[in-house]
Amino acid sequence: MHDDDARFLAHAVRLSREHMNEGAGGPFGAVIVRDGKVLAEGWNQVTSANDPTAHAEVVAIRRACQAVGDFSLKGAVLYTSCEPCPMCLASAYWARVARIVYANTRADAAAIGFDDSFIYDEIPKAPEARSLPITHQPNADAKAVFEAWLNKPDRVAY
Repeated sequence: MHDDDARFLAHAVRLSREHMNEGAGGPFGAVIVRDGKVLAEGWNQVTSANDPTAHAEVVAIRRACQAVGDFSLKGAVLYTSCEPCPMCLASAYWARVARIVYANTRADAAAIGFDDSFIYDEIPKAPEARSLPITHQPNADAKAVFEAWLNKPDRVAY
C-alpha cells in the first residue's frame, strides 16, 4: 500500500456518506489522484440524475478526463469506496488508470442490495447465450465506416 492510499480512500468514503445523506444516490464515492493531486471527485448520482451510468467511478473518470484535457488517465489512481462494478471496472481500464484502491467488496455491496454478480456472470457468455437478447445484423455501410476509420490519416488511436 502506498503512503497516501489511506488518506485518499478515506476521502472517497467521505464523499460516499456525504452525497448519500444528501440524496444524490447510492452509498458510493470515488477520487482520481495523480502525483498526489486530486484530479476529480465523483459520487453515485444514478437516482438524482436519472442516469444508470452515473456511478461514482464513472463520474470521477469523466471529470478527471475533462480536468486534464485527455481521455487517458495514465499514472492516476482510482480510489473508491467499493469494489468497482463491471461497468466501472471497464471504464477504469479504458481510462488507463494505473491502480484501483477500494474499501468495501462487491460481496459487501450485494449484502445491501447492490448485487452485480448477474452482470459478472453474463459477460463471459457468448452473446446469443445472454439473457438480454442481442442480434448480430451485419451491415455493409457499418463495415465501410470502420474501413474509413482505419484509413483516416488524422485519427486519434485510443
